[in-house]
Amino acid sequence: MTARDVHLPVAAQSGIESLVSYTQRAERAGYERVWLPETWGRDAVSVLTVLAERTDSVGLGASILPVYSRSPTLMGQAAATLQEVSEGRFRLGIGPSGPAVIGGWHGEPFERPLRRTREYIEIVKRVLSGEPVEYDGEIFQLSGFRLRSEPPEPAPEIDAAGLGPKSVELAGRFADGWHAVVFTPDGIRDRLADLERGAELGDRDPSEVRTTLSLTCCALADRERARELARQHTAFYVGGMGTYYRKSLARQGYEEEANAIASAWGSGERETALDHVSDELLDELCAAGTPEEATESIERFEAVDGLDSVAVSFPRGASEEEIETTIDALAP
Repeated sequence: MTARDVHLPVAAQSGIESLVSYTQRAERAGYERVWLPETWGRDAVSVLTVLAERTDSVGLGASILPVYSRSPTLMGQAAATLQEVSEGRFRLGIGPSGPAVIGGWHGEPFERPLRRTREYIEIVKRVLSGEPVEYDGEIFQLSGFRLRSEPPEPAPEIDAAGLGPKSVELAGRFADGWHAVVFTPDGIRDRLADLERGAELGDRDPSEVRTTLSLTCCALADRERARELARQHTAFYVGGMGTYYRKSLARQGYEEEANAIASAWGSGERETALDHVSDELLDELCAAGTPEEATESIERFEAVDGLDSVAVSFPRGASEEEIETTIDALAP
């Protein structure tokens, strides 16, 4: 049975108490795990520590921490600490992000993202094992570190984000799970074949690699408001977040729409970009509408064979009340 998670808002919230409230609400409602992104607002490690202290049973995860903004050794230390404070409830999600974030926000060159992610996973796993970290890779050459606290038991599992065939294959070969975002049901099925190929290359059982889809959801009595929020969110990701989401959508059979959205957004014609997100495309990428409609849509994604969990995500423009309403309406 496909699990149902919550992916906390990517938009900066008014305070940490809002994130705590959403997480506690999700725990009471029976969601399996709550994922926290690291975007424009608070850093994820600090907030996840607070969430671990303020909850009892719900799983906690980072989705997604960039592999350029922290060294892999520091990431391993953070993962070990979060596993300790959460008493074994933590799962680490990492990914390369993209040039706009890595170059623009962090001032780091966005080079060899696949190779960096692979080495990063290997090093973090070595840190979490408690063994000395001796590593001679193409990107990282490390020596002399060993976790001085007791290594976490069990070690937190490590998921990798990916949109394209090679990045998903990498997740299947080296990570414990794959995180997907901005996918149609058929798009997910195509990438799951890449995941399976990666698992086979790594001599692993594909069923042991956990797959999680972050799905934009908005379930409101005001159907038009719910769909407009989801439409705005979709246009922003495809048009305003670099080329990766646009290319991913094009691979899924929506090249014309993806290019039109990106072109209009890049020209400052935001309303035109929204117009290019057709009702068909919105329904393929989101679960938005009345609670009944949104529930039916999310169940269509959950029916995809090989998808282990769907994380209820929220449009950037949703208010706190709209987020809470959606959490309640789509509770498992």
